[in-house]
Amino acid sequence: MGKLVVSEFVTVDGVFEDPGGAEDFEHGGWSFRFNRGPEGDKFKLDELMAAGALLLGRVTYEGFAKAWPKMEGTGEFGATMNSIPKYVVSSTLERADWNNSTVLAPDRAMQDVADLKQRVEGDILVAGSGQLVRALMAAELVDEYRLMVFPIVLGTGKRLFEDAGSSTPLRLLSARQAGETLIVTYVPQ
Repeated sequence: MGKLVVSEFVTVDGVFEDPGGAEDFEHGGWSFRFNRGPEGDKFKLDELMAAGALLLGRVTYEGFAKAWPKMEGTGEFGATMNSIPKYVVSSTLERADWNNSTVLAPDRAMQDVADLKQRVEGDILVAGSGQLVRALMAAELVDEYRLMVFPIVLGTGKRLFEDAGSSTPLRLLSARQAGETLIVTYVPQ
């Protein structure tokens, strides 16, 4: 049985918008201002290697699909990103062209995700995809939150838990430093 893991880069004030700078956000690329150290790189690689699938919203999927096929030669991480099964929730995509991708219709997505959790070996990893994350939270399908917190306050930008709808108590599983960042892991109570 798969565990649904939301894994995000966030600022101290909860912004998760455009950490890599590929979007049109005034503060885009903020994650590159800090060193996550070898510990952070190992964490991200280990996390991906433990995953049996990626689950993404359309916007995140399109950004990843544009970038990762060009990075095939970047070693184990790039090869895994391109080969791992990917599921994208979208009402506008008719097909997903990135290798090993499947489109899930929004009206059935939460049931499809519940079914995936029964079938997938390893974690089902969600990155970015704020609207999808909030829907998964509302459906009580998230098993774990892994947040790499970067030491910056942006003041503006999309926040991961913005308009989440209801209070969600979490229990801290772990916290550790990775370079200039902090990796915190929570589970719903």
